[in-house]
Amino acid sequence: MIKHMTKTSLRCLLFGLILLTGLYACSPADRPAYDLVITGGTIYDGNGGQPYQADIAIVGDRIVAIGDLAADASTVIDATGLAVAPGFINMLSWATESLIIDGRSQGDIRQGVTLEVFGEGSSEGPLSEVMRAQLLADQGDDKYDIEWTTLDEYLEFLVQRGISTNVASFIGATTVRIHELGYADRAPTAAELERMQALVRDAMEDGALGLGSSLIYAPGFYASTEELVALAEVVGEYGGMYISHLRSEGNRLLESIDELIHIAREAGVAGEIYHLKMAGQSNWDKFDAMVARVEAAQAEGLAITADIYTYTAGSTGLDAAMPPWVQEGGYDAWSQRLQNPAIRARVLNEMTVPTDEWENLGLAAGAEGTLFVGFRNPELRRYLGMTLAEVAAERETSAADTAIDLVIEDGSRVQVVYFLMSEENVARGIALPWVSFASDARSMTSAGSFLEQSTHPRAYGNFARVLGKYVREEQVIGLPEAIRKLSKLPATNLKIRDRGELKESYFADIVIFDPAVIQDHATFDDPHQYATGMAYVIVNGDIVISEGEHTGALPGQVVRGPGWRGWKDSDTD
Repeated sequence: MIKHMTKTSLRCLLFGLILLTGLYACSPADRPAYDLVITGGTIYDGNGGQPYQADIAIVGDRIVAIGDLAADASTVIDATGLAVAPGFINMLSWATESLIIDGRSQGDIRQGVTLEVFGEGSSEGPLSEVMRAQLLADQGDDKYDIEWTTLDEYLEFLVQRGISTNVASFIGATTVRIHELGYADRAPTAAELERMQALVRDAMEDGALGLGSSLIYAPGFYASTEELVALAEVVGEYGGMYISHLRSEGNRLLESIDELIHIAREAGVAGEIYHLKMAGQSNWDKFDAMVARVEAAQAEGLAITADIYTYTAGSTGLDAAMPPWVQEGGYDAWSQRLQNPAIRARVLNEMTVPTDEWENLGLAAGAEGTLFVGFRNPELRRYLGMTLAEVAAERETSAADTAIDLVIEDGSRVQVVYFLMSEENVARGIALPWVSFASDARSMTSAGSFLEQSTHPRAYGNFARVLGKYVREEQVIGLPEAIRKLSKLPATNLKIRDRGELKESYFADIVIFDPAVIQDHATFDDPHQYATGMAYVIVNGDIVISEGEHTGALPGQVVRGPGWRGWKDSDTD
């Protein structure tokens, strides 16, 4: 229950009105001590320890007191019977475009996410003019101008438009590669690599969190380990992280983990595995070996961590079902090659033959386990919610032929869901103490143009699912540990200042929810459903969710990494 004005603040308001007539002044003693007080809640402070009863006071965008406080505030939230915790951090968000379309971040904020982290291989900057033109050409139903060049300018662009969540980003290794090499399958020259390193250095000083790579997709696939080490070394100069969608999450999972560990060791950086998984049933038994590799690196002194989403299916494009060599040069070149009969025959063969040379998610999931969720071409949207097997049967073509035809007809890679993982491994991954959480999805409003496409249910339910399914129902982890893994763990890994805990002087990013009722509702058949049970969400001291509903507040700010030049300026003041 929320009370917006105390008796003292009402008296002060009255005195303020009198002041306008020149008759009286509101004395400091009559002003409320705090802007906002949360009373009576059960505090889960983010450290993983036992909860405790306390009040929290906020002035401006900071927590100023925690304890048994007098509720002398402009606004009071009665949190009796509710959990009060730090705002949640989404370690991999694709809300880069959806926040431009609708800055309220409804899908995530209603689950308690107060920080969206971008940059899985691709980042919104730096952009060349060629890259900017391509992004404009690739826009879907919603059009907007691209008013930025650097990554930092993009993040500030979001804040100026107005967003409900905070935002941060890695710089994409793929993005800096495209900036200098385009979509070519070759190593950079010494001069090109030096310019790529300079782009990374500029981004780190602008506040990027580190370097992100995505190594199953062209052209990121073309990057050698040595190239990634050279870029990550720059990140290491600033205390940043190297975070990666591994070169393989299936047949060569263990070797790909070894590559990430090698890069972290050689570059002197922390390393994180994006959306930890064992993809394809033949790889489900690699869980213990994966843990052994990571924990051996940790014992060596390396900071190796991971994040996970809470579903047995991933979501990406049909490009992940075709060999990277055919995609060299970007979509137009890829599409033209697929229309060459000789090349098409070669691609069809490689799509259907097991290999360790590239990551074939189409073969790992099978046609029955490949679900269509996004088309650019409106005429193809009748296939939304159908599997590749069903569409192939309707078209009377093979699954591989159907996939190729749809990529050509849609003018895009086509968005699909691949069913790849075991429920047992998902639960075991959630229980690992060094694993945080990521949606790997956009944050959407369940209305308007967003409903023109389907999506993965993780876009609406990933974080509520942690608290409902894996804490309350299945007791995979306890609530204090879940809160730690949703807040302090990722904040610490990212070296973010003054966030991730309920602590005096920290930013007031706070969630208030009922652990007994919080629940995800999105399904693969009907994904556009908000989670419920999040009573209040506070971002930078402003109430964004009140009694379960969005207030329209847009207080989100840019959160910057350890290399930001602004830290140096403030530290010397």
